[in-house]
Amino acid sequence: MLLSPLSDFFGRRTIFTFALVWYSLGTLIMALQSTDVGLVFWRFVAGVGIGVEFVTIDTYLSELVPKERRGAAFAFVATISLTAYPIAALLAWALVPTAPFGVDGWRWVAIIGSAGAIIAWWLRLGLPESPRWLAQRGRHQQADEVARMIERRIEAETGQLLPPPQSLIGEIERTTGSIREIFQEPYLKRTVMLIIFQLVQTIGYYGFTSWVPTLLASQGVDFTKSLAYTSIIAVASPVAALVATQIADRFERKWQLAWAALAIAAFGLLFSQQRTAVGLLVFCLLIAFSNTILAYSLHAYQSELYPTRIRALRLASLIPGVGSAQSS
Repeated sequence: MLLSPLSDFFGRRTIFTFALVWYSLGTLIMALQSTDVGLVFWRFVAGVGIGVEFVTIDTYLSELVPKERRGAAFAFVATISLTAYPIAALLAWALVPTAPFGVDGWRWVAIIGSAGAIIAWWLRLGLPESPRWLAQRGRHQQADEVARMIERRIEAETGQLLPPPQSLIGEIERTTGSIREIFQEPYLKRTVMLIIFQLVQTIGYYGFTSWVPTLLASQGVDFTKSLAYTSIIAVASPVAALVATQIADRFERKWQLAWAALAIAAFGLLFSQQRTAVGLLVFCLLIAFSNTILAYSLHAYQSELYPTRIRALRLASLIPGVGSAQSS
């Protein structure tokens, strides 16, 4: 809540690059800790960067993609980012019970994750700033240059001229937003609704993804097998996001959220009644699949409810339920 609004002042591209470096360094330093206090403190530091990162990415994506393709874009981004689930789970299954070169396996998992961010940082250097943000800050020439660059690239790839652009007069204004604005009409009701939804869905999303190994262990599954099961379950997340790219813009976002939430509740109740490994695994997969549908549709839905000037401010106020793969 303190740092995410910086993207409203310094730009989306600048802040998500900064946040990436922040949480990568925090994760690397965490891997070197030898006390519980140091471990928790640096995990907290990394978590701050992760929170800023996902709020800014949602803001950036909603401003760069046309509304008729926005749901599929969020689902596609989720497909890529959620591959962190099976990769991290596989690394944990392979490394946590061991100590390669005398270094604890969990430290290797954190170090590998931190090092992988270097590639993402390099790729992001080629991304443009949000033209909507530039226009809102009065930097119209730069906004025009970015828009023209995107247009030229699309025309070169498709071999077709683009249709005339839609006017954004009245939609983008040169003004600075305030966090007080999201608690005023016409945004008050949607802000209250989203805060309640975020707080409640966090229980289902993080409560499940963070406690899967413990839940499996409570049913008699040993530690090594629970990590193997977790690796299998983690595959459901990117698969669900990939499936969602085909349906994301065909149904209203709020109904995707509602049906996903009901599915999580139903599958969660059925999961609690299972007594066999197959039953546990099947319903874990179904819950993970539904969780992903809920998470991507929530990200797309809430990013569309506020104007450019307060979009990051609003997302920051709803930070409890960002539903990110990396924070798990």
